[in-house]
Amino acid sequence: MSTLFAPLTLRSLEIPNRIWTSPMCMYSAAAEGPEIGAPTDFHLTHLASRAVGGAGLVMVEATAIRPDGRITPWDLGLWNDRQQHAFARVTQALRSHGSVPAIQLSHAGRKASVDKPWLTGRYLTGAEGGWRAVAPSPEPFAGRSVPHELAVGEIQQLVRDFAASAERALAAGFQVVELHGAHGFLIHSFLSPASNHRTDAYGGSFENRLRFPLQVVDAVREVWPDHLPLFFRTSATDWLTENPGDDREGWTGDDTVRLAKELREHGVDLLDVSTGGMVPDAAIPIEPGYQVPFAAQVRHATGIPTGAVGLILEPTQAQDIVASGQADAVLLGREMLRNPYWPQHAALELGAEPRWPDQYDYAVRRGGKR
Repeated sequence: MSTLFAPLTLRSLEIPNRIWTSPMCMYSAAAEGPEIGAPTDFHLTHLASRAVGGAGLVMVEATAIRPDGRITPWDLGLWNDRQQHAFARVTQALRSHGSVPAIQLSHAGRKASVDKPWLTGRYLTGAEGGWRAVAPSPEPFAGRSVPHELAVGEIQQLVRDFAASAERALAAGFQVVELHGAHGFLIHSFLSPASNHRTDAYGGSFENRLRFPLQVVDAVREVWPDHLPLFFRTSATDWLTENPGDDREGWTGDDTVRLAKELREHGVDLLDVSTGGMVPDAAIPIEPGYQVPFAAQVRHATGIPTGAVGLILEPTQAQDIVASGQADAVLLGREMLRNPYWPQHAALELGAEPRWPDQYDYAVRRGGKR
């Protein structure tokens, strides 16, 4: 059997293969009214088509734990009953097609309250439907408005909000929760010295900068069942200290290894390894598989399972990543947008058995082409 199509068991959950749909924001939920933040027919079709296409796990995009945690007013959210009930329809569809339903819980932090990226992407004022962003320190991202510096009581409320969303995710039928600790959003902005300039218990030392992320993990793990896995997405580097001539302090690959060891001790089962997003002008050497070495570094140094993401384009490339032990799974984004059936075609190319629905499989077999 192709390693890419071998099942992966995390806790008591068996994921049928190692090709997973990465969380990708669609910015297509209602921005106001009773349906605010709830998945629509578009989301159902978008996500279910990746399950039909053979992805072993389909992860819902960054889903805000509260209204001010959205990137845009059109983000998904999971803070009320209506959203929870709408997500139940999504999880049922994913499971019916043999995929594990997963959701990424997030707070956008200082990168919140912006327009859709294909429109202007600019910061939206209150008069335009936006709100004031929050952050560990009053440091704006890329010239946007200065965020509100969170007080300790507000930080503790955010920990409770993450846990409450995780409880709703379980009730909606999700089998995996991933905490979004990457790309310059709130959890990442506590971790990185590039954005966390606090002088209290939540800033300064490495241990202090880990305090809020680990409190979130602990609170979620407390309400998330022991038999189900918890993921954490990280930006393994801010791409600052790796670049000669850039004297800005940032988060590094070695920091991520230290974080991974702590996360494993606190009940995280897989690290979903991305990079960047902290500053808009980081010099990133983008090429196929450019983030895979960071997943490999974490896996080899800590033993925690990892997911690799970023310009993974070809079935043989994905197969090599998993077979060589660089990561335990690959998460595909834009390739899945271009071709929802990428896993089925990869199975054919690698000599594995595609997992077509019965309705499709009958037609394929009858046509004499596999």
